[in-house]
Amino acid sequence: MTTTPTIETLRPTIAEITGSIFGTMLDIAVSPLDSMAAEGAFEMTAAVYYAGVWNGALLLECSLRQAAEWGVRLMGIPPPIAAEDARDSLGELCNVLAGNLKPMLPPGVALSTPSVVAGADYSLSVRDSLRETLDFADAYGPFRIVLIIK
Repeated sequence: MTTTPTIETLRPTIAEITGSIFGTMLDIAVSPLDSMAAEGAFEMTAAVYYAGVWNGALLLECSLRQAAEWGVRLMGIPPPIAAEDARDSLGELCNVLAGNLKPMLPPGVALSTPSVVAGADYSLSVRDSLRETLDFADAYGPFRIVLIIK
C-alpha cells in the first residue's frame, strides 16, 4: 500500500536531493537557510509539474547570475553564457530535482517538460493547493525551491 506523501515527509527529501544534485552536477555546496531568509524577488523561475494520481509542481527560483553560473558549470563552458543557455540549464536542474523526487510519490505520476520564466513580475496559482518553500544559499547567493501540492 502506497501512502500519499505530505509536505512534512517531502521536506527533508527535497533538502537532501538538492544538496546531492548541486554537489554532483555543479560541484557547488549548498546550505539550507531559515525560512524567509531569501526574501526578495528572484529573476528566474523554472517549473516542472506532476500529474496523475498525485498533482503538484516543483519550482526552482534564483537570480540571473545564479542561472548563468549554474549553466557554465552544468554545460562545462567558459563564461559568459548566453541567456538561452542559462534558461535551459535552469530548466534542466529543475527537471533533475523533480525527477529525483518522483520515487517518493505514488506510482503513476508523470512529469511535465520544464518551463522557465524570466522576470519577477508574474504569479502562479494552483487552486486548492499547499505550498512549501525551502530556502538555500550557494556561493552566488540565496535561491529557493517551492513545492506545490494540489
